Amino acid sequence: MARIMPMAASSIRPSLSSLRFCRFCVSHCSSRKFASFHLGTAVPQMQSFGVKASKLLREKGSNFSIGAVSMAHASTATTQENVLDWVKQDKRRMLHVVYRVGDLDRTIKFYTECLGMKLLRKRDVPEERYTNAFLGYGPEDSHFVIELTYNYGIDKYDIGLAFGHFGIAVEDVAKSVELIKAKGGKVTREPGPVKGGNTVIAFIEDPDGYKFELLERGPTPEPLCQVMLRVGDLDRAINFYQKIFILQAYGMELLRTRDNPEYKYTIAMLGYGPEDKSAVMELTYNYGVSEYDKGNAYAQIAIGTDDVYKTAEAIRLGGGKITREPGPLPGISTKIVACQDPDGWKAVFVDNIDFLKELE
Repeated sequence: MARIMPMAASSIRPSLSSLRFCRFCVSHCSSRKFASFHLGTAVPQMQSFGVKASKLLREKGSNFSIGAVSMAHASTATTQENVLDWVKQDKRRMLHVVYRVGDLDRTIKFYTECLGMKLLRKRDVPEERYTNAFLGYGPEDSHFVIELTYNYGIDKYDIGLAFGHFGIAVEDVAKSVELIKAKGGKVTREPGPVKGGNTVIAFIEDPDGYKFELLERGPTPEPLCQVMLRVGDLDRAINFYQKIFILQAYGMELLRTRDNPEYKYTIAMLGYGPEDKSAVMELTYNYGVSEYDKGNAYAQIAIGTDDVYKTAEAIRLGGGKITREPGPLPGISTKIVACQDPDGWKAVFVDNIDFLKELE
């Protein structure tokens, strides 16, 4: 299976000035068995204990079992409340988006020359047979960037139908398209208003077939502004990213939704800040489509957190699926925890302090 690695960021003139992406190795995000106590099973265990306690009470008139059950319920409620309070204070930010490419030098050339990004850094991990390149429109400690992963000897991937596009905010879409054409870039949708709206957009395609939407917008601190993914149940997806039952496992805010019945789709924008200043996730539901082919090219989004172990607790309490237990990555020592949403999209939470050490 392909692996995923971090990417560098650069700036586009002047409309594409702060795009950034990043990636994590697939093998590092593989599922492992969790040996410690599973918080998500606490309530069923107490219910079982409660039945035995009631029987004992009836037979022996004991008050001990009732007290034990009450204490157990109180302890679980306290744990959930503590984790919820911690999540609300956690300093989370979308760090990068990770995906695989077949020719790292070719992709870097396209992003720097056609999109105006900068190569921020590269990281080669020969023992794991992969190289990462980080690109974007500003430094990684303050911008959302791209992390490209090249796995030795693999020159082609299947993007599938579930991945949508990346969004880049530019001040003049027409001028940006002219520049991209002059550099040999592929334009798949000429500049014009979006269907059912007024925002001027255009679509381009990189050498591996990933699509980028150029959105005409005023100056913004975060030009790399969107990651669009298709989902089979929008309400279910929003629930997962925003509030999974009583717990904000991701803690993202639902910024807005827009239904477009004429074209049979609905979108939801979620993020950790306003769209004009932060990178956001755009989830798209197409009427009547519940499943998509995800291919093997797109990997995941990386999100910063103050504590990967507490984040793992929050995900479990919220019913989320952990795909890689919290702990350091081999060869890098950065602590991460990986999870998966109901549609199978992956996210990796990265320790904030470890991430900053990577940048030193």
